[in-house]
Amino acid sequence: MAAANAPATPAVRVQPGASFRLADVDPDSTAPFSSKKKAEKRLEELREQLNDFQENLYAEHRQSLLLVFQAIDTGGKDGTIRNLLTGVNPAGIEVTAFKSPSAEELNHDFLWRIHQHTPGRGHIGVFNRSHYEDVLVTRVHGLIEPHTWQQRYQDINNFEQLLTRNGTRVLKFFLHISKDEQARRLQARLDNPKKRWKFEPGDLVERRLWDAYQAAFQEALAACSTPECPWYVVPANTKCARDLAIAEIVVAALAEMHPQPPAATFDVAAQVIE
Repeated sequence: MAAANAPATPAVRVQPGASFRLADVDPDSTAPFSSKKKAEKRLEELREQLNDFQENLYAEHRQSLLLVFQAIDTGGKDGTIRNLLTGVNPAGIEVTAFKSPSAEELNHDFLWRIHQHTPGRGHIGVFNRSHYEDVLVTRVHGLIEPHTWQQRYQDINNFEQLLTRNGTRVLKFFLHISKDEQARRLQARLDNPKKRWKFEPGDLVERRLWDAYQAAFQEALAACSTPECPWYVVPANTKCARDLAIAEIVVAALAEMHPQPPAATFDVAAQVIE
């Protein structure tokens, strides 16, 4: 469900059943954020709220939250996750980075490896890449046929609906950068010896498939944004605005979940500490 009072953010919520074009979302957008200084101040406020909500969520042990992050290479998933969760108790956070599936994982259905990492009650789960890789990379590289990825959209929707029915709130974020911004970030990795470990020659091969990836992202976002498990397209060329947009949405969702610590099961007044 959408928040009753949706936060002001440049992020675009993909509406189920409505026409959607990724090209209509400006990756440079920062509105309504007027300055980096104000954005950073607001982000710090939201982090404090997130920390409080996470503590209550952990204590309540009834609900969970799953945050899914997808982006093209250099889109900023690692930085976004790090900046969002700064100061949050790591005991209540589970971050999973999905790489290429192993031989064992390929022996099962494509959601088998994903389900094992969904958050338990009281936890916030974070997916750095996710089950959507199996309708993105596999599609772009011709590893599956069109009828297969189209069937997988329904499998994904059913899977996320199952999670929702079992008390997991699902929020999905596509970090939207421009092709020019990707070029700048790739060059920055090459230029900085401390960041070259992040660069692989294969990144340039993937970059040549930019248009194919954009088409795959656009279709997956449109097919798999549901009222219960929405996709948000987050303009991500400007990092501080990106981080603030996501924090606003996450905190608003937790406010709706309204986690509360359980009441004491004993007579508090009768307890005497000597």
